[in-house]
Amino acid sequence: MTDDYSQPLSNPNRGLKVLFLSSDTGGGHRASAESLARQFELLYPGSTYELLDLATEHYPPPYSKIVSNYKHLSKNPSQWKVLYRVTNSRMLERPIVDSSIKFVSLVSERAIREKIKSIKPDVVVSVHPLQTSVPSLSCAKISHETGRHLPMFTVVTDLGSGHLTWFASSVEKMFVGSTQIYDLAKDRGHVPDEKLVLLGLPIRHDFAVQAANMKDRMSLEGQQYQRKVRQELNLPATDRKTLLVMGGGEGVGSLSNIVDALYYELTKQGIDAVILVVCGRNDELRNSLEMRDWEQVYMQKDTLLGHVQRSRFPTFQSIDKCRDGLSSRGCIEAPMVTSSL
Repeated sequence: MTDDYSQPLSNPNRGLKVLFLSSDTGGGHRASAESLARQFELLYPGSTYELLDLATEHYPPPYSKIVSNYKHLSKNPSQWKVLYRVTNSRMLERPIVDSSIKFVSLVSERAIREKIKSIKPDVVVSVHPLQTSVPSLSCAKISHETGRHLPMFTVVTDLGSGHLTWFASSVEKMFVGSTQIYDLAKDRGHVPDEKLVLLGLPIRHDFAVQAANMKDRMSLEGQQYQRKVRQELNLPATDRKTLLVMGGGEGVGSLSNIVDALYYELTKQGIDAVILVVCGRNDELRNSLEMRDWEQVYMQKDTLLGHVQRSRFPTFQSIDKCRDGLSSRGCIEAPMVTSSL
């Protein structure tokens, strides 16, 4: 082989070409990849990365429709629940999951291998459960064909529970964010301890920068810094307690009911606060929060309290600008107890 990819790394300290495998099924997978990419750039100056959705490009149906199917399922949680439980069942693991992996491998592995080879990465990192088993096989075959080891790693982006498709033990290392996922990887994937690394979830480097700038958040200096950031984000108040509520890139997870419950409890207890709700791509939720009658929300939850002065309820306006890379899509704000961001 004469192409650059087949040659060993002459300088292991140079920048790396990193290939991330993911799909746009929620915002967490892409966010994790971009966070890791930034760290590669910091640790190995000159590094570059590419984000590839092998499922959409090369998997056969229905896996190639994963993005559109996810959007449908996120709006129909009962269907999502059934599908997840069936495909994650121990009883059906072999007939469904194992057979699916073999089918994808038979139909698509060669095309996946050629695609990865064309990118010529130094390392492959999967941040998506459906892009682990077959790509790891492709990386092993590439290593054999070229004579240069192509390592593949999995970064599990789930914390409390995880689908068994995450846990392909053929990868070099598997990075997990909690002891629950660590145990699941051993139980469902039979991943050996020496391949498992418990580190937590990837977060953007910006968080470390903000933490360093703020220092002790309870000190006078730290509180002044927090007020400064709130002013820069154009929040309705800089000196109130602030709550952040989020449900992923699709804005799922009963956020509407959670916001109602938070509003009721804070108002009932007389706590003057700001609730920031990350709506993600959920425009329906954003519009609903903007139009919501908060006095009616309170009355429905506690009709025994009688009339509450209208001044206790919020008014709303959208926040269109959020700085430092914070997503403003679906940001809502209100002075008093309510939502924004």
